[in-house]
Amino acid sequence: MISNLEKLLGTPRDGALLRYSLGLEHAKAGNRERAVEYYRDALARDPLYSAAWKALGKTLQELNRPAEALEAFRKGIDAARAKGDRQAEKEMTVFARRLEKSAG
Repeated sequence: MISNLEKLLGTPRDGALLRYSLGLEHAKAGNRERAVEYYRDALARDPLYSAAWKALGKTLQELNRPAEALEAFRKGIDAARAKGDRQAEKEMTVFARRLEKSAG
């Protein structure tokens, strides 16, 4: 799956969705650092991509990088709010609160 998606990099189909999909596949395969890179690539192309913010935050949390995860969730909440994506906003708010509690 990853190699099929990577073949699309640099083609007209390359974009935020492709980068996000590659991030998900790398995360599933246990390549979390690589997943983070692809989520960041997706967000560079579409800063309002709330699903990518959520995935980035969760992956950073799994990598035990709580400060970065919290920042991703906060930016994701803003992006979701800007797009009117209430479900993603609610989910990331819960994730962010949990991180804040565990940090404090």
